[in-house]
Amino acid sequence: MQTSDWQPVLLLLVLVVAAVVLLHAVSIALRAIRAPLHTGPFSGGLEPQEHPLSRFHVRWYPVTMVFLAFDMEMLFMYPWTKVVSAVGTTAVVEMFLFLGILLAGVGYAWREGAFRWS
Repeated sequence: MQTSDWQPVLLLLVLVVAAVVLLHAVSIALRAIRAPLHTGPFSGGLEPQEHPLSRFHVRWYPVTMVFLAFDMEMLFMYPWTKVVSAVGTTAVVEMFLFLGILLAGVGYAWREGAFRWS
């Protein structure tokens, strides 16, 4: 390979590095220095009881897992609707098998009390 083959690549690399340096310099030049805000709560009207980055209660995690299961169901059902007419009965059987596995997961979550809030 000749050096002329690498010239466009080197030129693009130089342009990208120059753009990054220029954007960083502009961000430093236009940075706003703000004083901390010393006012009370805005919308709720009450002082916060805990830190905003505190942990979620443990009962939210099973709900999250159930949501992700149904989210994955929708992710697989949209493409399935496109191929069900071409594939035929086997696609319908596979989808009902998939839905049965998800229903078993919901039954397990129900049995373990993931849907109880008390």
